Amino acid sequence: MIEVALFGAGRIGSIHAANLVRQPGVRLKYVADVNRAAAVELAVKHRAEVRTADAIFAEEAITAIVIASSTDTHADLVQRGAAAGKAIFCEKPLDLDLVRARTCAQAVGKAGVVCMIGFQRRFDPTFAALKARLAAGEIGEPEMLVVTSRDPGAPSIEYLGTSGGIFKDMLIHDFDIFRWILDDEALTLFATGSCLTDPAIASVGDIDSTAVTIRTRRGRIAQINTSRRAAYGYDQRFEVLGSKGMLQAGNHKPTEVFAHNAVNVSQDKPEHFFLERYRDAYANEMAHFFDALANGKPLQTTIHDGVKALELADAATHSWRERRAIEL
Repeated sequence: MIEVALFGAGRIGSIHAANLVRQPGVRLKYVADVNRAAAVELAVKHRAEVRTADAIFAEEAITAIVIASSTDTHADLVQRGAAAGKAIFCEKPLDLDLVRARTCAQAVGKAGVVCMIGFQRRFDPTFAALKARLAAGEIGEPEMLVVTSRDPGAPSIEYLGTSGGIFKDMLIHDFDIFRWILDDEALTLFATGSCLTDPAIASVGDIDSTAVTIRTRRGRIAQINTSRRAAYGYDQRFEVLGSKGMLQAGNHKPTEVFAHNAVNVSQDKPEHFFLERYRDAYANEMAHFFDALANGKPLQTTIHDGVKALELADAATHSWRERRAIEL
């Protein structure tokens, strides 16, 4: 039995809790959160107990931790988990500071513990199917990647003021998709952006609309366009152009029903937001984490991937602010 402690009883913590208790041979034993009422509610729901971080790290029976608390707690919890010899699942990003994220990676490497970063999009069935077909050579050598990532609306100004900015908060997933799909690294990156959806976002030093162009070490081109507002739903698409064709991964919709009449042909809008769009992906990534622990399988996303995505987010932030291309 793998006994697990969960840090964070908010929205994403609740999703992870529901998924991890479904795993065979896994027990959610403890929940920790600064909001004790939320921790108690989630613990009761899943027949767990509330404990402090100190108690969790001191208990040898806890062999794995899931970190779904606020970003500013991730680095400390990862390092404490590594020092205590716990297997670690950590939500993105590792930290908003690149130096601190690298320190986490060093701690994990020194301790020799398993550490997976929650880039759930790699576990989306559609995206994973495209990756498999690309790897099988269906479109030959990949040459260009175009990623579209648009939210239905921006978070609160209070949240955005502490988020680290759109490149670290939102695009970090798209940077991971870039590295995963092309199996390549960035050589140069240029990012630009504007406040087009809400002027208040500029008041906290952030933007809501971005375009990023990356040239890879192999000379490939990737373009990532993002927006905090898409009136029609959660827009998550990408396409890969190869030497022998193209592969596209489209949006998910609640149903695939098309309505035909004398005026138009219509279908459902895309899923509303990430919890709906990536419902299966969240379940699949948690299953993968515990399968890797139980059977010694390699992780699909590691702490190295977390650091590399943050490097790109950091470079994009500098590129936008300094209005220049960044060499990596």
